[in-house]
Order: sequence, then structure tokens, then C-alpha cells
Amino acid sequence: MALREARREDIRRVVEMLADDELARSREDLTGDMAAYHAAFDAIAADPNNTLYVWDENGAVMGCLQLTFLPGISYQGAWLAQVEGVRVDGSLRGTGIGEKMMEAVIAKARERGCKHLQLSTNKRRTDAQRFYSRLGFAGSHEGMKLAL
Repeated sequence: MALREARREDIRRVVEMLADDELARSREDLTGDMAAYHAAFDAIAADPNNTLYVWDENGAVMGCLQLTFLPGISYQGAWLAQVEGVRVDGSLRGTGIGEKMMEAVIAKARERGCKHLQLSTNKRRTDAQRFYSRLGFAGSHEGMKLAL
């Protein structure tokens, strides 16, 4: 059981997990060409402050997340870590994989000397909010988005 950097051949599985959700189902497309997803993966892989990870058990991808390190001026020039796209295979939720993935990226953020690890979750994802709260995350800010 290990968190490892995703490989290009993992992308379809990652997108399957991202789409396995009532809020995200309509924004992902598993029926067409994966070129846009591969281009996004290539951009992430080329950025030394950005990594797509998967949780791999015996060659089976069971979870994923993206970890990004952000330089900042605030907090005396502190770095921040940001987590996005956290997913665990729907049939495996509640088995501890999500917690292990988050523990691993928390350790990575600490190793990089980050001041904070931040994430956002949709207000309708009450299970996710309970999960993150249990791990010590606090709802300290109000996130906002502008569709472009």
C-alpha cells in the first residue's frame, strides 16, 4: 500500500474516480478522447511544485489526489500546500485509504516546510467535511469561485 506519483497510464482510472460523484459526474468525459486529460497530466508532471498522486495497492489504483506547493509573501514568505481532487474508489470509502493518503501528503507538506495545508470542498459534501474535520482541518475561511 503506497502513495506514489501517478503515471500517464493511470489517468483514465483517476478520471473514473473523479467522475464517480454526483457533483462531478457531469463535468468529466470518459466516452471521448483523453487528450485533454493527458495534456493536463503532462503540465502537472512538468511542474516541480505540482504532483498528481495515486494510492496503489498491488498494482490497483484505489485513490488519487493532487498536491501543489505555492510560494507566498504572507507569513514572512511562507510556502503553502494545497490539495485538490481527493478521491477514493467508491467501493472502498471508509476503509482508511483516504486517511492514509492525507497523512502522506501532510508529511510531504511538513517536509517542504509549508506553513499550512489547505483544501476546499463543496458545501454539499458533508461527508467530506466531516472527514477533513476528523483529520484536524478547520473551516477557517470562506472559499469563493468565479466561473470563467
